[in-house]
Amino acid sequence: MANKLEKNPGNVPGPWYVDSSCIDCGMCPDTAPAVFQLNRDIGLSIAFHQPETEEERKAALEAMDECPTDSIGNDG
Repeated sequence: MANKLEKNPGNVPGPWYVDSSCIDCGMCPDTAPAVFQLNRDIGLSIAFHQPETEEERKAALEAMDECPTDSIGNDG
């Protein structure tokens, strides 16, 4: 389960985030590219955009379900 106290630097404000347990496997940017991207400064993924459409929310949920390290959080 993602830890909201360990959010990666660069996550935009809002309920969706990626925490420091991320191993940069690339799955979340591949699954939900409108929400997640690699932060090259830290070498880990972040939520750079909060989902706004139903399609973005579904993709973000899919990424959260598939994350091998449970690094994606949603506090909403």
